[in-house]
Amino acid sequence: MKFGPLPTHEAEGAILAHSVKLRDIVIKKGARLSADRIAALSAGEVGEVICARLEPGDIHEDEAAERIARLAAGPGIRVEAPFTGRCNLYAEQAGVLQIDEAAVNRLNRIDSGLTFATLPAYATVEAGRMIATAKIIPFALPGSVLDEASRPSDGGPILKVAPFQLRRIGLIQTELSNFKPSILDKTRKVTDARLSIAGASVVAERRVPHDSASVADAMAALAGAGAEMILIFGASAIIDSDDVIPTAIRRAGGSVIHFGMPVDPGNLLLTGAYNGLPVIGSPGCARSPKENGFDWILNRLLAKLEVESEDITGLGVGGLLMEIVSRPQPRDPVEMAAGPVAALILAAGQSRRMGQKNKLLARFDGEQLIRRSVRAALASKASPVIVVTGHMEGEIRAALDGLDVIFAHNADFAEGLSSSLKRGMGEVPGDASGALVMLADMPGIDADALNRLLDAFDPQAGRAIILPTAAGKRGNPVIWARDYFAELQSLSGDTGARHLLASHEDAVCRVEIGGDALLDVDTPEALSAAGGRFPEAG
Repeated sequence: MKFGPLPTHEAEGAILAHSVKLRDIVIKKGARLSADRIAALSAGEVGEVICARLEPGDIHEDEAAERIARLAAGPGIRVEAPFTGRCNLYAEQAGVLQIDEAAVNRLNRIDSGLTFATLPAYATVEAGRMIATAKIIPFALPGSVLDEASRPSDGGPILKVAPFQLRRIGLIQTELSNFKPSILDKTRKVTDARLSIAGASVVAERRVPHDSASVADAMAALAGAGAEMILIFGASAIIDSDDVIPTAIRRAGGSVIHFGMPVDPGNLLLTGAYNGLPVIGSPGCARSPKENGFDWILNRLLAKLEVESEDITGLGVGGLLMEIVSRPQPRDPVEMAAGPVAALILAAGQSRRMGQKNKLLARFDGEQLIRRSVRAALASKASPVIVVTGHMEGEIRAALDGLDVIFAHNADFAEGLSSSLKRGMGEVPGDASGALVMLADMPGIDADALNRLLDAFDPQAGRAIILPTAAGKRGNPVIWARDYFAELQSLSGDTGARHLLASHEDAVCRVEIGGDALLDVDTPEALSAAGGRFPEAG
């Protein structure tokens, strides 16, 4: 592939390296320069373009990305159509992602222009989740690179999703005299929620005294009731391989496979087998809905993957679990559902492209734009409505007189949009499950559009970021789950959260609401075209 500047009249058939904006059209990066496009560039007095011209044997980026994706995809994986040198892979079924890590590394070391990224090995995935992406960096790759990538691997498919298979789970909880029944009830509730992800459920539960004989008898009863796996929660943590629960497993005729795990929380986990069934002696942290090492082992076993001592002792790197967005934590479903979604309206900007006037004070159908936007939020299901002021604070407040809103003044509004976002996030109530971040200059956004977004929001179901679209193009406003608040508050400058959307693509749910998602009024021309008017002076 040859890359560099070319006279426009010599560039027909080449691939444009950088987008070119003309008066009426934009020719985007990656477009092939047809005769019509060459004519448009020439008419726009663009005499030279930076472009790439493929040579014999080169493979276009889209074809190359798709070939890599299809090479990697094994059972349970869907490959989507490539675009701009990228081809994404998605899980077709819920299960556990298995990866030939050596094969992935080999792909990435063939050529720096070929990249292949995946979720972590043994990640739990639901149907429809993106699990990997093949991205070609240049506009084409030499055919020899694809030939090398296609060299057969001895290990079978590079990626596959092992589907969840075990459905019938037996649960044992032991009791001591000072143990509250409410703890057992909560443990059952949390366990039910965990298992539901895999389509599994507790078919029988036994609550027994905390002694090895009682636990051994309960194991036999659960096996007889058709359980395919047994989970044991002790009233006292397992602290030794000869403690009550491991002794009970051996007494019942089973075996202990491994005790202890280099994952925190989750250190005191035990695995075993009884009558052909996997058994887990659960650590105390498994009573909490937050992710811990128990989840890692449970989900592998639900997918009927073998878990040996070597598998567990290899979990130390990355085994220190912390509450970060890249490792989202399961929550109590009832607690999650109770939290409202706050509306955060950013109205602090200086309207620089509007000249001396503030676009938010322009009138649409006789009503000032800022009041129109705020009334839409108040009429929606969002609560409360927070308005961030800055430039012309007094005038904005006056325009909202009588409306039930919370004001948050951003004294640093000149630093850009991110400063207003930080200021507003600080006013979101602690019980809010998310925030609808709304620009104040979008006259077409009404309560119905907002409610469509709010109705789609469900972090428990994986819909933690709601992104409105217009004919597939992303727009505003966007709903963010509370798990992302810290990252939103870490933004700087006058940029929005676009890169966060790319980082958390698996949590994004797109909702088509039409052209209003793209309509803002940054210039006098855009404002006039949308029907806005400023009052006549005098």
